[in-house]
Amino acid sequence: MRLFGIPNCDSVKKARTWLVRHGVKISFHDFKKQGVSAELLQAWLKQVDWEKLVNRQGTTWRKLTDEAKAAAMHEAGAISLMLEKPSVIKRPVLEKDGKIYLGFDEAVYQTLFRDTISHGLQTKADRSRPVRKK
Repeated sequence: MRLFGIPNCDSVKKARTWLVRHGVKISFHDFKKQGVSAELLQAWLKQVDWEKLVNRQGTTWRKLTDEAKAAAMHEAGAISLMLEKPSVIKRPVLEKDGKIYLGFDEAVYQTLFRDTISHGLQTKADRSRPVRKK
C-alpha cells in the first residue's frame, strides 16, 4: 500500500492523519521529492480517466499559463503536464491491492480499511475518545 501526494497538501494531511489514527501502516510517496514516472501514470490511467487525475482546482493549475492549460486538454498533453508538474495530480492517490483511489473520503477509507479497524488496531488516543451517541 502506498499513499501518493505532497506533505503540505490539506487532503494528504487529512488522509495521513486518518491512516495513522487508525493504525494503518502505509508508505508515503512524495511527488515533490520523488516525482512520478510515466509507467506509474499509465498504470493509473488504466483505472481512472485522465481528466479525473488532473486537479484543475489546485494552486498549481491556477498558476499555469493559458497555453499550458490548453495543452493539458487532451490525454497526451495532460500526461506530459503531470510528469513535469506532479503537483497537478489530484491528491492523495491511495494505491491498495492494485487499485487506486483519488482524494480523501473518510467513508471510503473506513470501508477500505474495515478489517484493520475492526481488529482493534486503532491508536491509544482513539480508544480513549468518548463515543458520541446519535
